[in-house]
Amino acid sequence: MISVIIPVYNAEHSIYKLSKKILETLAEHQPEIILVNDNSPDSSHEECLKACKKFENQISYIKLLKNVGEHNAVMAGLRYAEGDWVLIMDDDFQNPPEEALKLVNYARDNKFDVIYGDYIKKEHSFLRNLGSKINDLTANYILKKPKGLYLSSFKCFKKNILREIINYKGPFPYIDGLILSITANIGSLKLSHSSRKIGKSNYTFFKLIKLYSNMSTNFSTVPIHFFSLLGVIIALLSTIYGIFIFVEKILNPELPLGYSSILTAVIFFSGIQLIFLGLIGEYIGKILKNVNQEPQYTIEKKIFKNGKK
Repeated sequence: MISVIIPVYNAEHSIYKLSKKILETLAEHQPEIILVNDNSPDSSHEECLKACKKFENQISYIKLLKNVGEHNAVMAGLRYAEGDWVLIMDDDFQNPPEEALKLVNYARDNKFDVIYGDYIKKEHSFLRNLGSKINDLTANYILKKPKGLYLSSFKCFKKNILREIINYKGPFPYIDGLILSITANIGSLKLSHSSRKIGKSNYTFFKLIKLYSNMSTNFSTVPIHFFSLLGVIIALLSTIYGIFIFVEKILNPELPLGYSSILTAVIFFSGIQLIFLGLIGEYIGKILKNVNQEPQYTIEKKIFKNGKK
């Protein structure tokens, strides 16, 4: 059995058709679909209810009280998944159901715990591709991600991995970070990626930065170590520079004082300190929210398969 988790946002024109197509394409795998409406402002709610009514034995629906972001919304769906395998995919048809079938079959026929869909050619916007590239390169060092593995939102994993993922109760889930902390038995499969037919990506620049920050500070202490090392390097360079100035002043007593260089140094080090303080503040803020047990999401409405609420 396959559980398909779809976070829904601004998908009024696609979510019903996508659900219907997924059920047809994955019919041999006894699919169930869990739609998670991330408080979408359009008519996605009505379209999800329509899908539930039409396919009441195969579709469950969760509506969240507020927008919490893709990873939090996916976590809401994962906690109700019943399948032997779990497939996560977008709501916009950029992951064609036919490619989902390939991913599921590849996952079933191989011994990997997790399979990521790796796109032959990405059809996202320039901003989305740039953000993904930065996130991918950074994850190599911060999350110890294997080089060459692309962390796409289109992925499939076993039920035992699901159980470990949903044990995470913190308010800032990053599913790929959780997967990398659980298993190293990860594979990927080259798949086609369709261009977006209707609307535009819901990932704004701010959301990409927020996702990057979550990955950097919630699942690693590498940024702290980086700035600690940077502080040591700057201190050594400052000492060497100070010795150089001292020797130069002894050799040339008429040398005027360098006010511009002093001012530049003060501004530079002040900037470094502010960045480091901001980073510490980011960690402390997330610790506070974890201690206060801020919820990952709040559910407004649930409709399970067979019409149960």
